[in-house]
Amino acid sequence: QVQLVESGGGLVQAGDSLRLSCAASGRTFSNYAMGWFRQAPGKERESVVTITRGGTSTYYANSAKGRFTISRDNTKNTVYLQMNSLKPEDAAVYYCAASPLYACLSITCMEYWGKGTLVTVSS
Repeated sequence: QVQLVESGGGLVQAGDSLRLSCAASGRTFSNYAMGWFRQAPGKERESVVTITRGGTSTYYANSAKGRFTISRDNTKNTVYLQMNSLKPEDAAVYYCAASPLYACLSITCMEYWGKGTLVTVSS
């Protein structure tokens, strides 16, 4: 089992930045591809960005390209999501997820999920 705990969400204004963190425990962190997903009210959960086990490759949704950056620190068992130039449409619950695969680009191959952290963006 892998336990994931997200933090860093909050209320910001459009144009502001936030950094989300996801702390993992329970298994060897570096053996898992990681990802950030989000779900806005009334919408389906969607991928924001995923990163391979070693952090060498990343896969961004078009909505995140150029504004968001994923990184991982395998020595701290933590994955981060730096979000810049936030827009009202970025408001959602953000979830961290882990997959035992080398790379996982979608919800379906993620095996473990955190409980999420809420990001609210005011216009």
